[in-house]
Amino acid sequence: MTGTPLRVGLIGYGLAGSVFHAPLIAATEGLVLDTVVTSNPERQEQARAGFPDVRVAGTPDELFARSGDLDLIVIASPNRTHVPLARTALEAGLAVVVDKPVAGTAAEARELAGLAEKRGLFLSVFQNRRWDNDFLTLRGLLAEGALGDVWRFESRFERWRPQPKGGWRESGDPAEIGGLLYDLGSHVVDQALVLFGPVTQVYAESVVRRAGAETDDDTFLALTHANGVRSHLYASATTAQLGPRFRVLGSKAGYVKYGLDPQEAALRDGGRPGPGWGTEPEELWGHVGAGESPLTGGGDPVPTLPGDYPAYYAAVAKALADGGPNPVTAAEAAAALDVLEAARRSARDGMAVQL
Repeated sequence: MTGTPLRVGLIGYGLAGSVFHAPLIAATEGLVLDTVVTSNPERQEQARAGFPDVRVAGTPDELFARSGDLDLIVIASPNRTHVPLARTALEAGLAVVVDKPVAGTAAEARELAGLAEKRGLFLSVFQNRRWDNDFLTLRGLLAEGALGDVWRFESRFERWRPQPKGGWRESGDPAEIGGLLYDLGSHVVDQALVLFGPVTQVYAESVVRRAGAETDDDTFLALTHANGVRSHLYASATTAQLGPRFRVLGSKAGYVKYGLDPQEAALRDGGRPGPGWGTEPEELWGHVGAGESPLTGGGDPVPTLPGDYPAYYAAVAKALADGGPNPVTAAEAAAALDVLEAARRSARDGMAVQL
């Protein structure tokens, strides 16, 4: 990509901003991290240390006062701020990337999509788990027909965190849009929709397990897709023994994969995209087979494709510079929010919800 790099303003420098967005933006040809917004003095120093040329602003207002100097705003602040900040950025004439979930409701997501369309602006949602190593591998297996007709898709995003950590992500205030249903659930639902399409029915169980926890920390969703596939999705912070990340069962064979994509851990440890990025050792490869568990020798190992989080921002840069496709549209995010809202109603009422 040639020409002047697009200048990016990043709002928020907590986990999402510092671990995911800032390093990936800085590593993307055609983008330059211009400004980081955080009011926290320690995070301000962290941003300067990691990116010596970056400007630091204490508030979003300081950033928007320089809107004419910027090309793209990335919103990685707490969930409750996503919609108002995205609206402000769009009204200022700026392209926008919003971390998931883009909004608390599908209606708000579609409102933002409408505003972006009206103004002819780019609006995308950061769903990085579409570029997980196991997800990319599974998409390849499905494209090859290696499993036959898929009957059931099991996806687990499980952790063992018996003590609540606190903070807005675990707040019981509905305005914070916290809890695992909207956090990890945003990932597993988005992946299910990408793989198997629209959903016609949602059943969910969502509970608070840990003493002192204020919002859901153990959630299960059962989705019926229009094409007949059943997705069983788990998002939990209370899983003492972790299950397979994916178990996909088809008419010819199944695919079982343990372990989480290594990219987040690498980014947390200060790693940056480069040669060998996103790869995992052979002992972690998933298995395809029929009739026996891979844990007792069943199936054949399938090389896991490298994970590729950098592909998201590369696609953003291409979309803005050359009119390439939006890697994750707000309309897609709204469809996932339809499912999450139905899951919340299902868990509350104890019954399946039709979409």
